[in-house]
Parts: sequence; structure tokens; C-alpha cells
Amino acid sequence: MKSPKRHLIALAAALGVVAGAGAGYLVQAGREPKLPPLVQPPLPQARGPQPEPLTEALDRKVRNDGDLRELLLEKPSGAITPDWVQPQGWMNLYDYAGTWEDPEAADTFLEEQEFLRAAVTGWEVGGQEVQIWLAQFEQKKDVAAPANDSLSTREGAETDPHVESRPIPGTGDGKAYVHPERFHESGVDPYYWAEAHASRGDLSLHIWIYGDDPVPWSTIMDLAEQQMERL
Repeated sequence: MKSPKRHLIALAAALGVVAGAGAGYLVQAGREPKLPPLVQPPLPQARGPQPEPLTEALDRKVRNDGDLRELLLEKPSGAITPDWVQPQGWMNLYDYAGTWEDPEAADTFLEEQEFLRAAVTGWEVGGQEVQIWLAQFEQKKDVAAPANDSLSTREGAETDPHVESRPIPGTGDGKAYVHPERFHESGVDPYYWAEAHASRGDLSLHIWIYGDDPVPWSTIMDLAEQQMERL
């Protein structure tokens, strides 16, 4: 992913098993039983109050199938919305793949990963720019979103020889990264940055923070934990 600018069980075998079982049944049916029949007393039925169904707020499936943008952190008071943030706050497959170095390969890969949609937000405040991307996957073939829904989010973070990483509590293999050295890119002022990547259910989260000064661990970790609490 580009660094955003400061942004058959076989049929014959199956039939063989069924035929063998059928023949065995016919032989046994012609024999006198040697053991008394087993008597199974009726099982008591469960009684008492039944658990209440989950509310919409607690049912993650219902919540995630709604407006995904409502799961994103709100923009802090006084923060400015950067130009790259679409007014509707959505990113489709074409837009999402377009953030990769090879959009065509990304498009194919994301389709294989059952990419559905992505909600995005971001802001500028206190000399820092924050980007939050929340990607959702359909889960028809896989039971969860891929831990890394792009070939280069985490790998890209770990290619920096100076990068430092820490696990994000309560996220399994989620990690946060701080890049202590200023990054230089043509056409963009040098900047420091930190990032976080994690997944939960059918959602995959990516956060980037850019700034003129080194990004403290507390800043990226707090932001990642606060966002994960909403998922």
C-alpha cells in the first residue's frame, strides 16, 4: 500500500460405505437380540428464564451491517477535516485498491479476500494528521477478515529498519508501529509517523498518524485502543 500522503469426498467411496452399512443392517436384522433393549429415561426439559436476545448495541453482526461510519471515532473538537476525506466517508473497491502501488493486483487480491466496503475518516489537529480506515469483508468463504487485508500494510511498516512495534491489547495479533526517523518523500515535506493495524470479526482496521514531530507511543496506542473498543 502506498504511504498515504501525510496523508469430493469421492462418490464411489461414499456409495461403498452406504452399501456396506446397508448389508450389515440386513444381517443384524435377521438375528435374535442378545442384549436387553436399552431404556433411556426421558430427559428433563430446561426450565426457568431464557436469556434475553442481544440488543442491537451488543450484536456485532447487526451493528456491522448498519452504517459502518458510525463505528469510527469522532473528530476531536477543533480539528480540521483534510481534503482527502470524502464527504460521504466511504471508500469502494476501486478507491481502496487505488491506494496500493499496483492497483490492478490489489483489485484482484481484494476481490479474493471478499472485500465489501470501507469507511474512512481523518482530521488534522495539533500539528498532526490522523487517518482511520475501517475495511469490511463478506465472510462467505472465510470466517473473519484477513488479519492483514493488504499485502503491504504491516509488511510495509516492518520494512523500516528503525521501526518499533508493540501489540495492541485485546486485539490478538494487532500491532502498533512508531517510526522514529523522519520520512522523506518527493513533493511532500519530511514527516514523522506512526501506524496501527488490527482486525475483529469481519472488520480490519488501519490507522496512520503523521506529524512534524515524533509521534509518542501513547498517541497511537490510545487511538488504536479507543477505536477497537467501538468494534
